[in-house]
Order: sequence, then C-alpha cells, then structure tokens
Amino acid sequence: MLAPLQTGAARFSSYLLSRARKVLGSHLFSPGAVPEFCSTSTRKLAAHGFGASMAAMVSFPPQRYHYFLVLDFEATCDKPQIHPQEIIEFPILKLNGRTMEIESTFHMYVQPVVHPQLTPFCTELTGIIQAMVDGQPSLQQVLERVDEWMAKEGLLDPNVKSIFVTCGDWDLKVMLPGQCQYLGLPVADYFKQWINLKKAYSFAMGCWPKNGLLDMNKGLSLQHIGRPHSGIDDCKNIANIMKTLAYRGFIFKQTSKPF
Repeated sequence: MLAPLQTGAARFSSYLLSRARKVLGSHLFSPGAVPEFCSTSTRKLAAHGFGASMAAMVSFPPQRYHYFLVLDFEATCDKPQIHPQEIIEFPILKLNGRTMEIESTFHMYVQPVVHPQLTPFCTELTGIIQAMVDGQPSLQQVLERVDEWMAKEGLLDPNVKSIFVTCGDWDLKVMLPGQCQYLGLPVADYFKQWINLKKAYSFAMGCWPKNGLLDMNKGLSLQHIGRPHSGIDDCKNIANIMKTLAYRGFIFKQTSKPF
C-alpha cells in the first residue's frame, strides 16, 4: 500500500500547487497592476496557512540577482517638516540571492550639516540621539566608504548582479538624490535602480501594505524585529520579509523606472 499512498500524496500536492497558481498566479508569478485590497480568496488561503504548506512543497526558486542590498535611511525631521532633510543613518545589508541570508553589513551614522542639531521629534521617532551623529563622517565621506565596501564585497564586478531594496521609493528616488543635489554630489549608478518592497509584497500577497513593514510582518505572521524607524532594524525586517516571500516562490524584480 505504500506506493499507492505516495502516488496519491504527490497528486494532492500537485493539485494544491495548481490551485495556488490559479488563485495567486497574477500576483505571485507576474508583477501586474498593484491591487488596493486583499482578495477574499487570498485571505482564505492565508487563514489556512496555505503559504507555509506551499513553502514546504515548492523548492526555493532561483532569484534574478546574486545579491540584494537592503537599505533604509533615517533622516532629520520635525513637525512641521524641516528642509532640506539630511540622512543621519545609512545601513545596508548584503543578502545572498541564493540563500536569502545576510552575508555582510554596512552601517554608519552621518553628521547633518544644514540642521546639525537633532529635534526632539526626530530622536523620539528614530531613537537616534545627538551623540550618535556628532563627529560622524559627512554624507560625502559615507558615500565614499559605501563605494569601498561595495568594491570589497565584490559588488562592483560587472559579472555580479545586485540591486538595492527599500521599503518604498522615498530612500533612493527622493532622499538620496535630493540631498546629493543640494550638496553638489554625484549619485552612483548603483543607487539608480531598486526594488520597492511594498510593491513586491503587493504582487505576491494581493494587497497593499498601507502601514509598511508592520502590515507586511502581520500579513506573513512574522515577529517585528527591533525598533520601528531604526534604520538597521528596518533593514533586518525587510530582509526577513524578503526571505519569507522567496521561500513561498516569489521572484523579485526591479520596480523602479530608469532615471
């Protein structure tokens, strides 16, 4: 009886995979238009732990990139907002595209120059106190060290495919190019293409994460890591979400448009 039982289990697994592709295909396997709400069928599958069973049944598919560079800036801020904002925390996690494990970390705090004194609102939001930025390198110096780190990690090799990943488009579409323009600094080409995790999540799960990382962690039944609005902790959450989606079969693709 063992062989028939195994055959039956294989057929059932094949049936489940077929059903998953029919229900989630437009979200999991091809980035189409971003939906604004979760479909009923998606909710039902999630409620029954369908994602977990799929992870067990389907092997981890290869990604399009050798490495993902997870980035999340923290910047000077206040209410009402101050201008220009300046980056004060610059973290990057190097995520292996085959294992989705963290291989290396770049993490520096940055001295703001236009508004050198952090506001109470900024400290309360980010957890960054004045002593953490006083005497730290300028943005220009940090960018030079990023380039050195990229070279040391082999990420500047033309045969190595890597791409930045952010929670939204703000970091690399607004914040970095805006501050570099203000300071008269060039923006390296590797900062000009990225994956917006919110869009990737919406393609995979069928719903838009209005509250960012909190919604994505909740939707995937993940525990939030560390402190919200800590740049390095946000990077760890992004990496964890990416790993979970990858093990569910999602293939990450660039979401940014060419500059």
